[in-house]
Amino acid sequence: MKKVLIANRGEIAVRIIRACADYGVKSVAVYADADIDALHSRMADEAYGLQGERPADTYLNIAKLLDVARKSGADAVHPGYGFLSESEAFAQAVLDAGLIWIGPSPATIAKLGDKVEARKIALKVGAPLVAGTPDPVKEAGEVLAFAEQHGLPIIIKAAFGGGGRGMKIAWRMDEVEELYHSAVREAVTAFGRGECFVEQFLNHPRHIEAQVIADTHGNVVVVGTRDCSLQRRNQKLVEEAPAPFISETQRESLHKAARDICAAAGYVGAGTVEFLLSAKGVISFLEVNTRLQVEHPVTEQTTGIDLVIEQLRVADGLPLSFTETPAPLGHSIEFRINAEDVGRGFLPTPGPVKRFDAPSGPGVRLDSGVAAGSVVPGSFDSLMAKLIITGATREQALARARRALAEFHIEGLATVLPFHRAVLDHPDFIGTEGFKVHTRWIETDFAETLAATIKAAPRIEPQEDTSLLRTTIEVDGRRVKLGLPSVLLALSTAGASGTVPAPQEPEEDEAHVPSPISGNLYQWKVEEGTTVEEGQTIAVMEAMKMEVQVFAHRSGKITLLAIAGTAQTLGAPLARIG
Repeated sequence: MKKVLIANRGEIAVRIIRACADYGVKSVAVYADADIDALHSRMADEAYGLQGERPADTYLNIAKLLDVARKSGADAVHPGYGFLSESEAFAQAVLDAGLIWIGPSPATIAKLGDKVEARKIALKVGAPLVAGTPDPVKEAGEVLAFAEQHGLPIIIKAAFGGGGRGMKIAWRMDEVEELYHSAVREAVTAFGRGECFVEQFLNHPRHIEAQVIADTHGNVVVVGTRDCSLQRRNQKLVEEAPAPFISETQRESLHKAARDICAAAGYVGAGTVEFLLSAKGVISFLEVNTRLQVEHPVTEQTTGIDLVIEQLRVADGLPLSFTETPAPLGHSIEFRINAEDVGRGFLPTPGPVKRFDAPSGPGVRLDSGVAAGSVVPGSFDSLMAKLIITGATREQALARARRALAEFHIEGLATVLPFHRAVLDHPDFIGTEGFKVHTRWIETDFAETLAATIKAAPRIEPQEDTSLLRTTIEVDGRRVKLGLPSVLLALSTAGASGTVPAPQEPEEDEAHVPSPISGNLYQWKVEEGTTVEEGQTIAVMEAMKMEVQVFAHRSGKITLLAIAGTAQTLGAPLARIG
């Protein structure tokens, strides 16, 4: 290969751009309208616009991506993670276009990307797993029937996806139906497909995974394990390698199951086999992610292996640069730096990054998709960057992490940095009396600590921009730089009067229901003029691929002030309850 189209955005696109430079090939970035000046658009050798704002119109649009590959002369495609990275149709379309697909074959993606089929393969090779539906369910009634037969809790999961999207845990029968519909909606938004299946849910499990990579020469190697138990909304926040506080027998069992599953599926490329580990030590197969993981850097730091370079080598038909599981080199912890307000339940907070002062020093690595001056759009994932800390031991890594997080300063929007600083002082995570973290630890055991120590971030008001700016324009779909005074940009949209309108602040009214996030008002759950009760769900919003429920703050008759399907800013009045 000579030129790689990166069908993604943000920090993973930046990561792949750097690997392409190290490997000696050119990189081509693509961008949605909001990403025209994003870091990945600036860093790539070339960048092309996808003309749109929503994922469906941009990073999920196969025709547009292949058109950019044709225009740019790219001969290979790397999908990153998320979006189309686990799409059999995209992989096949890339191959049909005569391009190199940097990932497993479409047939393997179909086998393992379909979590129902992956369960069948896991059963065939003897990997342990809990009870689940043999095929995707077609309606909420099937989910209710499964819950009645096997008991609660249950987990509803997107059959074609990953990263915690389209995944809901039901603890009560009266919430099963709505959670099923919510999982379907999230799956459609994130992956373009809404099929879901159901499994028994292990209460308080750890999330352990094995990194696998395989080449076309018959080598299938487990690179190591990771613990990814610190999650909120089934999405990981902190990951570490190698997985701590597990026995060698458990580690060997994880390695064997991961290797056997991938070998049986004819796997080629990088992938991750995920498991749940119960408090009683029971291991249950979870799924296979047929792509690069967000948390791959911790494995790289503790093995000395560049997994993205290995992906490029495999796609070029070369053998892996190693054939045995490497011995771990120290311990590494990754902290996802998301644009979310910890004090308000990790609600997404898109907006401008006014300050981005990252840490450095021994054992510190930063993979970032933003810098000072970047804008985090509300249409996509909340992940801005990843802070990866490595030490000779877990204790040293924890000490370095405290120092690095103290150095890290981001302004302009809320981030999860306060959570990371707080968790490093909690005995459950440190492990002084045993490692007690599990996948719902944040929502349960740590919830009171968060409420007591971390307040909601103050709302940041926009300020007038009087500086001179460099901006970008498109010429025949390709990104080019342009220097222009910012006042001219403002005046160009001010109308014939030549004046720039000041932003209008919503009128304060105790009866108003304010928007809890900046995002899309997906759906009203109540009708105009009906009487609602305090605490009742009245609407569903969506931002950064997350669904957020809107609750009535008081009882009374509701007047709808916003239209479903429209974009709303934080604090904007959605309704009035009188």
